Amino acid sequence: MIKMIIWIDTAVKKTLTAFCAIFLLLMVVFAVYNVVMRYVFENPPVWGDLLTVLSNIWLVFFALALTVRDKDHIALDLIYSWLPVKAAFVIRQFWTLVIFCLGIIMIIYGMEAVSTMGGKYWEMWHFGWEEGKLVFKPNYMPKKYAIAIVPISGFLVCVAAIASIIEDTYKLRAGTYHHNSPSTE
Repeated sequence: MIKMIIWIDTAVKKTLTAFCAIFLLLMVVFAVYNVVMRYVFENPPVWGDLLTVLSNIWLVFFALALTVRDKDHIALDLIYSWLPVKAAFVIRQFWTLVIFCLGIIMIIYGMEAVSTMGGKYWEMWHFGWEEGKLVFKPNYMPKKYAIAIVPISGFLVCVAAIASIIEDTYKLRAGTYHHNSPSTE
């Protein structure tokens, strides 16, 4: 059972890392394309800046879940090193629970924002699901597509926080828990 959980955790981490790499690549490609079209051909695409920004936003929100899982977020490592292991464990778990609550807030208010978001990006066409198939829609892309990352990231943050708490608890019981951040172990 533990091996399956570790396999799933590793697969999710690799998938999120791949998504981050893809969005970073897209961000660079869109930015370079936009600059070349603007300054070399003097005909910039209307969608270039928007896709660069959206790629950046989605990259940051996926990376948030990775930092929570890897415990690479802002932490008080110096203070943890001065405390006994169990006290450092309790404080770290408290902050992980706070981050979990942030994920819940992201899910709740993100779903509300997605469901009530009006408006469309005039410069973007999009694909939609109609009559059981994917169809090209040559009209404006709804803005709710862009902010759908908020509840998705909230869910991923919650899962990462739970996985982190379970992992730390298991290590504490096994006597292998260290109060240092994983990057310094």
